[in-house]
Amino acid sequence: MSNKPILAGLALAGTLLAAAPAANAGCLGGAVVGGVAGHVAGHHAVLGAVGGCVVGHELAVRKKRQQRAARLAAMNGAPPPPHH
Repeated sequence: MSNKPILAGLALAGTLLAAAPAANAGCLGGAVVGGVAGHVAGHHAVLGAVGGCVVGHELAVRKKRQQRAARLAAMNGAPPPPHH
């Protein structure tokens, strides 16, 4: 069992992060999890890392939006929005 696919996936995630660090929040964690899962599921670590990066980024963006909405609601005296 080789670690080369996992390392390739992590290298790809690192390259994506270096391109625009602020725009890729959550990518690294998602890439690590996705890379390992893809490797275990059939030696598709790079594909898993890319997918994990996308999912991790989306979850980070959603969390940031929820936090921003809660802060705005608190400033306006309104109850915070419900969590989904």
